[in-house]
Formats: sequence, C-alpha cells, structure tokens
Amino acid sequence: MTETDVTRVTHRIDVAAPADAVYRIVSDVSLWPLYFPPTVRAERTAGDDSDERIRIWAVAHGEVRTWESRRRLDRAAREVRFEQTRPSDPVAAMGGRWEVRERGDGDCTVVLDHHYRAVGDDPSALARIADAVETNSVSELSHLRLAAERAGSEDELLLDFSDTEVIPGPAADVYDFLYDAAKWPERLPHVVRLDLRENVTGLQYMEMDTRAPDGSVHTTVSGRVCTPGRRIVYKQTRLPPVLRAHNGEWLLEDAGDGTVRVTARHQVVLNPEGIAALPEPPASLGAARDAVRHSLGSNSRATLARAKAFATAR
Repeated sequence: MTETDVTRVTHRIDVAAPADAVYRIVSDVSLWPLYFPPTVRAERTAGDDSDERIRIWAVAHGEVRTWESRRRLDRAAREVRFEQTRPSDPVAAMGGRWEVRERGDGDCTVVLDHHYRAVGDDPSALARIADAVETNSVSELSHLRLAAERAGSEDELLLDFSDTEVIPGPAADVYDFLYDAAKWPERLPHVVRLDLRENVTGLQYMEMDTRAPDGSVHTTVSGRVCTPGRRIVYKQTRLPPVLRAHNGEWLLEDAGDGTVRVTARHQVVLNPEGIAALPEPPASLGAARDAVRHSLGSNSRATLARAKAFATAR
C-alpha cells in the first residue's frame, strides 16, 4: 500500500475509568463478544500476550463476516496494533491501533485508528467499508466506555448459566435440528417468526420473534457461527430492553453409549434502566435475574426437548 491508496480514520472517546482497566478489555479479545455488540465470537489462535493471532466473527451490513488479524500488544504503552492477515472481500487491507491514554485524573482517553483499502479500490466497496468502520468504531468505543465505567457493578449484572440434556442418537441429527433454524417456527412453539440469511455456509444472520413465558413477544437479531456437529455460537445484536448483552452457545459432546450431551449456555448482562422502565418492574435486581434466567432457560429447555424428539424419531 502507498500513502495515496490508504484511507485513514481516527475515533476517540473519554472514559471515566482507570487506563489499566480499559486496556484490559481492549487487550483480551475473549471479552469482546460480551462487551462489543457486533462481535459474535473472538479467540486467540496463536501467540502470546505480546504478539498474537486472533480470529473474529462479527455482524456487519446484515451478515456475519470473519477475518484473522495479527496483533502486537504493548502493555507498558497501553497500545495494541492490529493488521488483518486474511481480509475478506470487499476489504483488500485493514489495520490500525488502539491506544489508551491516561489523563492524570484517574480517567483516560481511548484512541482507535484504522487504515484500509477496498478490493480494486472500488468506490462503492470503499463506501461500504467506511460505513462499517464508522458504525462499528462508534459502537465499540461507546460500549467499551460503558463496560469500563460499570466495572464495579459487573458481578451483579452478569449471569452465566446453562441447561443440559443427554439425547440418544448421533450428534449430527441434533446439530441438524439446531442448525436449521429456518424451520424453528414450525418446530418450536415459542418461536413465532424467523428470517435467516446465510451467505457463507456456517455464518448465519437471523431475525426472530420469540414468545416469553408471560406471553409477550420480543424481536431479536442474532449472528451465529456454526461448527458442524460440534458447536453453534451466537450473539444477539438487537436485544430486549432488559438486556445489555446476550451471548450463547449450543455445545454438543459425545456422552458414550450412542448418546450426545447437549448444553445450552447463556451469558447475559442486565440493563438496570431497561428493567426499571418495565410496566411492572421486578421488585429487586435479584428478582430480575431470576426472571431472565427463567425466560431464557425455559426457551432453551423447550428447544432441547424438541431436538431430542427430532433425533430419536429419525
């Protein structure tokens, strides 16, 4: 790339939290699905805390996209430099830098730089990339600030729970039921409507209307990353007002004797403002936690029961 080929853009935000606490979130990509709405899944694939390779799956323009990046981390400078190693069309090259600057009053400023090019320097592709960088950068920075500033209350707002079912039959049959979400409205009583888009096999974007135990219907938008026969990871990017984040996964493991152990896991961050705005808000945060656990768990258990019936009938 030459300087004239590259588009450069900078975003920044002030955060009322210590620089080290903010850098921890920036540097640990395993936290990103919880804190950054576009990120469905993120993991380190090689390296260490100073030089690593990561893979990210994220929602952009109504689809799930994935890429690999190399990151160089400088803890002393609170800086992370990144460069995509395998950009996907229409991105020809993408890189940048996170920098967390201490302000001297216990707060900090986060600077996020990007540089990028479009395949063939196509103007329409460049516009799509610019829009995605702008949208995701603004979202990531605002949610980074929110996560860092609410760190003291994180334990009481975070729920991490799971439900498990042992199902007779091959994992492939259970996986097929969970993967073929387009058929859920006819298979699952709590799913009212579901629109699914899958431009790349295994990367799904879906909009779903779900009926809660109290009879109310909520619309959610999710990205899903599907690993055949083993795992489906998902992230809700449009949420009911009582939640700030909701990540989940369906995990399939061999349980022996021709059975498969299926675990439905949820990781949720509550939204106190959304809870308080309900027509009949729960009496306490603990009651809200119980209500969310019951609602999500009920739907997961219903799905597991139907998956079991589907697999045993084949």
